[in-house]
Amino acid sequence: MAVTVRIPTPLRAIVRGQEAVQLAGSSLADAIAELEQQYPGIRERLCDETGELRRFVNIYVNGEDVRFLNGLSTSLKSGDEVSIVPAVAGGA
Repeated sequence: MAVTVRIPTPLRAIVRGQEAVQLAGSSLADAIAELEQQYPGIRERLCDETGELRRFVNIYVNGEDVRFLNGLSTSLKSGDEVSIVPAVAGGA
């Protein structure tokens, strides 16, 4: 089962410059665990010390915000696209 995970520019150094990686995983939590196994240090950028998603990181599965789905328990299937989007703030 292959899931595509889109990596934002600020995290690409951790994944050796790749824009996207292919993973297996039946849930978002599994995919993050596999990401951490392949690219140590990425999990702490996505999850806080309690294991929950950091509030300034948005993750979408096929365009749907996982916070409105099942969070880290969101199911994944072959062909799904996971997008990691850091929150943007600021302005003038």
